Amino acid sequence: MSFAGVRTLCARAAVLALSAPLLMAGPIPASAATIGDAMTPAVESESQVDFLPDSDADAKAPTPCTDLIPLGCFGPDTIRAAYGLQAVLDQGITGKGQTIVIIDAFQDPTLETDVAKFDGFWGLPPLKLTKYDRGIPPFDPTSKAQVSFSLEIAIDVEWAHATAPDAAIVLVQAKSENDTDLVAATEFAVDNNLGDVITQSFGEAEMCASPDVLAQQHAVFQQAAERGMTVFASSGDKGAARQSCDGKSLVFSVSTPASDPQVTGVGGTHLVAGAGGAYISEFAWNTPRGASGGGFSTLYRRPGYQAPFQENNKARGVPDVAYNADGASGFIIVWRGMRGVAGGTSAGTPQWAGIVALADQAGGRRLGAINKTLYHIAKSDAYSSAFHDITSGNNTFMGITGYDAKPGWDPVTGLGAPIVNNLIPLLIDGQG
Repeated sequence: MSFAGVRTLCARAAVLALSAPLLMAGPIPASAATIGDAMTPAVESESQVDFLPDSDADAKAPTPCTDLIPLGCFGPDTIRAAYGLQAVLDQGITGKGQTIVIIDAFQDPTLETDVAKFDGFWGLPPLKLTKYDRGIPPFDPTSKAQVSFSLEIAIDVEWAHATAPDAAIVLVQAKSENDTDLVAATEFAVDNNLGDVITQSFGEAEMCASPDVLAQQHAVFQQAAERGMTVFASSGDKGAARQSCDGKSLVFSVSTPASDPQVTGVGGTHLVAGAGGAYISEFAWNTPRGASGGGFSTLYRRPGYQAPFQENNKARGVPDVAYNADGASGFIIVWRGMRGVAGGTSAGTPQWAGIVALADQAGGRRLGAINKTLYHIAKSDAYSSAFHDITSGNNTFMGITGYDAKPGWDPVTGLGAPIVNNLIPLLIDGQG
């Protein structure tokens, strides 16, 4: 299949679209580091959503990914096989009775019809979706920030639903991409106890968020933990770097909110699978288009749960876990009626939220903040049965020297990618 030219949506939070007429090329200026500096989706300019305008998003029979793009991709069926999800779903653990909260900015005006096409394509049950509008403006197809977030919403909703198909989804739509508005949206979700698991696919360099925003954000995450809510955030797509606060360069930094100790940060891998999604191997995601975000916080000291895994007692390490993120082995989505393939750490984050929704159902309770449990599992003899430990690759990117993946935890892929059918009982047990 031939492809049309690729257009870059934006410098900080771009996706790539094939022949999508409402997208505009060129960079988006980033605001300076002030209160209200913008967080943007972790699908950054090196990540991609490749849309196929001549593909039929209304098709009822799944089309093999190799028919869509030469390098292949994952649908719900194959990713479930690769990570051990299908065995859990076959036991009737489907997320029923659980609610996943997705925090995003702006809106996706065709979300409901796109999700219906996505569900029809993959044979998923209808989605139970509730949306909260936090003062969003009318959709502007010429706004790169709005278009970028509308794509993020499609990825988050469709893939949280694909992972936990009977879980309800609550979408809280911040009025802008400013971090004050995104934190306020998260606060609204926690204050109103809107769900069991929260997923956030956005971030910025730690030095670009104001102290007031960081303090408010941390207080919200602590309150979420007290209410038994699990919180995830993507670790970013620029390796050991993030965009500088003026958007003109890269800086050595981890991403907030993923660096908060109450949050489970999700990094990226390249997953290699065989026929039907059979797991073959996995390594750290690092291509010219993007790399797994990770490193050490300058805001938070090393939490106790990381003490056995890294010697830097002055800094929290990021990420905690990982998931497939390479656009070359990405995930089918539907957006604006077009079928495409998405990558980036923001694609794995809602799927991790879905996994915990399954665990909440299986355990009959909210698991709450899970980092302590994850690291307890990693210390136990069960580690190799619960995680694919990623030991090759690095996150050096665009001239910013990063870190190497290695056995056990590392600041590239965390503890690794999940073996869901084995991990869920250990999460419920709480001690590994």
